[in-house]
Amino acid sequence: MPYHWSETPQGPEVLRLTAYRSLSTKGFAAVILITCAFLTLPLAGVLGTAALWWMLPFIALAVWALWAALQRSYKDGDVSEVLTRSGDVLTLTHRPVRGEAKVWECNMYWVRAELHTQGGPVPNYLTLSGNGRQVELGRFLSEDERKALYSDVRRYLSEQ
Repeated sequence: MPYHWSETPQGPEVLRLTAYRSLSTKGFAAVILITCAFLTLPLAGVLGTAALWWMLPFIALAVWALWAALQRSYKDGDVSEVLTRSGDVLTLTHRPVRGEAKVWECNMYWVRAELHTQGGPVPNYLTLSGNGRQVELGRFLSEDERKALYSDVRRYLSEQ
């Protein structure tokens, strides 16, 4: 799951949500290496000729474009949310890919979790409301993950 609850209830961090990464860093390196290997295969037939120097820049450009696209995809997946608790105050910190972090605080007693099955920007839109505001939680998660998170958050809030 791209979210996990803290193991120690004494610690301030309660919940950490991160975007799912389908390609690990080792997989990233493997994709680049395999691409380089397959793109250099045609060069074997033109070794020692002038055609090699005509093909080489295009192959290098293709590898660079793949690397740049994968890097951009990785940076776009750096969004995260952290739910912390300090006494009776619950704080949600949303760290977008670009821009400043957004912080929401509310007294634990007033926090309410809601799952909007329809009408939200994404299916099964999960929100926390309290202190006169409503904030989204886990928008970058999949539909099923938001459903599971909703039941976990409701359970956590009812236990406190």
